[in-house]
Amino acid sequence: MEIQLLFFFATLIFLFLLAKQWNTSRTQKLPPGPWKFPFIGNLHQLIGSLPHRSLKNLSEKYGPLMYLKVGELQTIVVSSARIAEEVLKTNGLIFADRPELLLTKIMFYNFSDLGSSPYGDHWRQMRKLCVMELLSPKKVQSFHNIMEEEFLSLVSCIQSSQGVPINLTEKLLEAESAIICRAAVGRRCSDQKELITLARETASFAGIFNVGDVFPSLKFLDSLFGSKRKLVDMHKKVDVILENIIHEHEEDQTGDEAVEEDLLDVFLRLKDSKEFQVSITMENIKANILELFSAGIETSSTAIEWTMAAMTKHPRVMEKAQAEVRQAFRGKEKISDGDVQNLSYLKMVIKESLRLYPPGPLLGPRISKEKCIISGYDIPVNTIAVINGWAIARDPDVWDNPEIFEPERFSNISTSYTGAHFELIPFGAGRRICPGISFGIAGIELSLAYLLYHFDWKLPGGIGPEEFDMTEKFGATAGRKHSLCLIPTSYVPLNKSS
Repeated sequence: MEIQLLFFFATLIFLFLLAKQWNTSRTQKLPPGPWKFPFIGNLHQLIGSLPHRSLKNLSEKYGPLMYLKVGELQTIVVSSARIAEEVLKTNGLIFADRPELLLTKIMFYNFSDLGSSPYGDHWRQMRKLCVMELLSPKKVQSFHNIMEEEFLSLVSCIQSSQGVPINLTEKLLEAESAIICRAAVGRRCSDQKELITLARETASFAGIFNVGDVFPSLKFLDSLFGSKRKLVDMHKKVDVILENIIHEHEEDQTGDEAVEEDLLDVFLRLKDSKEFQVSITMENIKANILELFSAGIETSSTAIEWTMAAMTKHPRVMEKAQAEVRQAFRGKEKISDGDVQNLSYLKMVIKESLRLYPPGPLLGPRISKEKCIISGYDIPVNTIAVINGWAIARDPDVWDNPEIFEPERFSNISTSYTGAHFELIPFGAGRRICPGISFGIAGIELSLAYLLYHFDWKLPGGIGPEEFDMTEKFGATAGRKHSLCLIPTSYVPLNKSS
């Protein structure tokens, strides 16, 4: 009898949810999309897969603007440049906010960082601070010496291991970690290794579904599954480290204007400044320093890794890029920023790598503050917008031979990745575009110039380019599934290059 009653009530609930879903679709002209199960919606089509690939496959059937239910969340998925522009530019103010996620609430001091804070006066002031002070072209230029020193150290390390396979993935992570640490807090801090580990764990959480994020009515389950407790424990560890770093900075401040400010110095200088209408709190400072570590390290190292992998897969491109670099730097040991700016082919290689292998294939989600119309369809309030930048950059309606790695395609077109051209948006676009583009690109260009100038590269174990695996792994940052292991041979040894 109890089983029959349970089955009866379960059937009633199922029919109620089905009727509700059907009624909603009748009263609103929603974008097309696959059939949705009651309660879980389309969640089953995303779990256990590479979401950017699954969503691209679905868009090929249902179109470039697609409606899904991810758990309880109304979601639209955008897979074309035209509709991305409509969401991020035409309706940019409506989609200026981020959804509130467990990760960003706990780890980033209740949405105190630029990336997750609500759109408004405070966000605008933080954005202004980033653009004018933290990541301005002048400030990025001041970090060039740090990048140069760390990449020379990387070259020296690789040179000592030449002729044998090295894990370039780990080497690049170490170099980028050191650069971010020195740029952010001025030195290789004593807790650097633990902070970097925690920052990488924070970044990895961004690719995980938390129950309360997709089922807001079941937020209490986050505590039962342990994800909330783990994030709280991580946050406590991060907070202790950041407090120590800030305390050391405050004690070490000498007022010497000749000493180059790191990013934490800038934050502390502006904390009580009258220049900004909204005060900067210690929570803002700590949240944004953590964001620099969690968003900056893996994104940059992954972009460099994919570019090296793509050139390894296509030896013709590698040889052409090496020839350009070696001609430009002949007889030099140190590579200047001015030298790098003239490497037109290397810039095309990087652009093509970012097109095919963007570190963040899905842009950070947005949420609509009010209902609107996109491409003729009704978009309800509180709808999550997911922009599939990976799919957009492989759209055959925009790109010739989109699956082919061909840097020369950019020799005749002016498409940039700075948000002006929506067919190529590896750093995002609109109000929430990544403020660190110039910093990230400077490091990517310089590192590749050093690696191509000083070394020849080949695959280990007799593997040929055609057998070289280019599969990506699951995560908010889509790195390679397998570490990039290559054999370096010195072409211009450090001690003989001048």
